[in-house]
Amino acid sequence: MSTLSAWAAIGRLDDIPRRGARCVTSPLGRIAVFRTMDDKVYATEDRCPHKGGPLSQGIVHGGSVTCPLHSQVIALDTGLVQGPDEGRVRTFLVRISADGALEIRLEAEAFREAAE
Repeated sequence: MSTLSAWAAIGRLDDIPRRGARCVTSPLGRIAVFRTMDDKVYATEDRCPHKGGPLSQGIVHGGSVTCPLHSQVIALDTGLVQGPDEGRVRTFLVRISADGALEIRLEAEAFREAAE
């Protein structure tokens, strides 16, 4: 079964501070878009798997974010919770154009899941 996908414009790299995050709203809910110190950009659902904390308000360090509620550390590239904790958040592909425009890939199947 093939899955359709669409790239949606979400702003510019300069809109997100280094080691910070911004949120975008999608049919799936809030998505946190993170920028690392070395200008890599990642996107995850904006909800910690432990207690639902807002990951966009967490601390970005290296390729991870620490949840502001209970300090769970989540890898931004895989969405996996690190260390002794377990869990995962959904991740989304992000691309950066040569002029700094950001786009996020939302899959059509995700839209169907959100509607159900």
